[in-house]
Amino acid sequence: MDLTKAMAAVETILFAMGDSVEIDTLADALGITREEAENAVSALEERCGAPDSGLMLNRFEDSVQLSSRPEYYEYLVKIAKAPKKQVLTDTLMETLSIIAFKQPVTRAEVENIRGVNSDFAISKLVSFDLVQEMGRKDAPGRPLLFGTTEQFLRSFGISSLTDLPDPGTDRVEEFREEAEKEVDGRLEI
Repeated sequence: MDLTKAMAAVETILFAMGDSVEIDTLADALGITREEAENAVSALEERCGAPDSGLMLNRFEDSVQLSSRPEYYEYLVKIAKAPKKQVLTDTLMETLSIIAFKQPVTRAEVENIRGVNSDFAISKLVSFDLVQEMGRKDAPGRPLLFGTTEQFLRSFGISSLTDLPDPGTDRVEEFREEAEKEVDGRLEI
């Protein structure tokens, strides 16, 4: 299959699917090698990167997705019903941060770090499709493990968990000191 035809086929599949598709899945569907699929994706990415394109190609680890450019969103919502805006409160952001950096993590581990019950926060993050169940921990009671989703990557504009900032030892020590002050403050009450 030549590059132009492969690129058009990838574009068609991504448009029809809406969600992301793994590059290996694209290669299998087109009957081409992974390298040829990567070349087709790269060519499509270059075409979508043109300033006159209303579409963009998003990469998420080993998957790709076709989407509309954010700067044209206002025109899209005039036709389609605007989706409900998800509001991430401080509690949800705190819980999401713990899950993102510690994943896979159990609810009890999140609660141990936060110091409060996290049932509501985790349930809300699951309903926002930012967090998902990732299996069960091999421990007594076999508690559920949670981790972030592809929607998390999409929402925060990153393509891989390796793009998350490294807190570094200075920041970790600062967080530890803040936590100790907070615990000391609670004990004095």
